[in-house]
Amino acid sequence: MSMLTPPGMGGKYRVTGAAYPRMSRKRSRPRIVLAILGSVLALALVGYGALQLIDVFRGDSPKRNTAAGAKDCPTTPPKGAAKGGPAAASTASAAAKPAVVLPPPGEITVNVYNATPRAGLAKAVGDELAKRGFVIGHVGNAPADFDKKVPGTGILLGSPTTDKAAFSVLGTQLAGTTQQNDTRESADIDLILGDAFKELSTKEDADKALALLANPVPAPATC
Repeated sequence: MSMLTPPGMGGKYRVTGAAYPRMSRKRSRPRIVLAILGSVLALALVGYGALQLIDVFRGDSPKRNTAAGAKDCPTTPPKGAAKGGPAAASTASAAAKPAVVLPPPGEITVNVYNATPRAGLAKAVGDELAKRGFVIGHVGNAPADFDKKVPGTGILLGSPTTDKAAFSVLGTQLAGTTQQNDTRESADIDLILGDAFKELSTKEDADKALALLANPVPAPATC
């Protein structure tokens, strides 16, 4: 056995010349797997961070959009509007009040005139309006200026000083009427029935129209 032979090798690994066996440690397979997984995770984090930066520069960040929406449409109640506070009570009271004050039918005098060839139309309409609470004045054929000259549903004719709300209340009883003024000084209103008139709106539809007229639906907020 040579002096250069490592202990325990016997003569099998005898070293001759410049050649000798290399002793190396085997690589651990778990460490290799962990190293690969760590590299993949690092690449994923870098990619996610890059996408976040792109969103921020484009202004597409959800937080930014939420903040902008909150700025345009504040949801925080005004100071003093706490539950049960004076501001909340006044707001609720204002919401409960009608937006428009309308005269009741009992305060509106209507003259019903027939401008069509249909006989007895003015009386029938006047009787129905009386049942609905209106005060009926003159009933008969339309004046010569309107007789057989009203192609639409009808004309509401009154003084320029007549309350516009009275025209609106009477207008809920039949659709498609137009409004005109004359030189009268009284507050009564002429209902001149035209060729397109068929019948008054049903009581139910007229009541719904009156309710909507008194409490108009507010326009939805745009944010």
